[in-house]
Amino acid sequence: MKFFIALILIALLSFAACLYLPWWSIAVVAFLVTVFIPVKPAAAFFAGFTAVFILWLGLSAWISSANEHVLAHKVSMLILKMDNVGLLIFATALIGALVAGFAALTGSFVRKAQ
Repeated sequence: MKFFIALILIALLSFAACLYLPWWSIAVVAFLVTVFIPVKPAAAFFAGFTAVFILWLGLSAWISSANEHVLAHKVSMLILKMDNVGLLIFATALIGALVAGFAALTGSFVRKAQ
């Protein structure tokens, strides 16, 4: 049950934080949630990873589809060297998920060390 509470809190607070703060605020949110909600380290990592992966996957797909993926096509050519919007959206979600997952894991370890 604590896993799902942490997952939902990380997703909601990350969404709210990214409206006003830089993108890396997801790490601060995931860290703080797992410091205050006691979950095991593996569960903390997967809560942070899953929450931000789903959040960023949905948000980046929604934002990109708002302009018919015009910018995503150009950025995927620059970064991936191929025209693949889906892979770019997946890579975006994966990077955010790894940042949040490791921040949540660190928060779980900090809580355990106290």
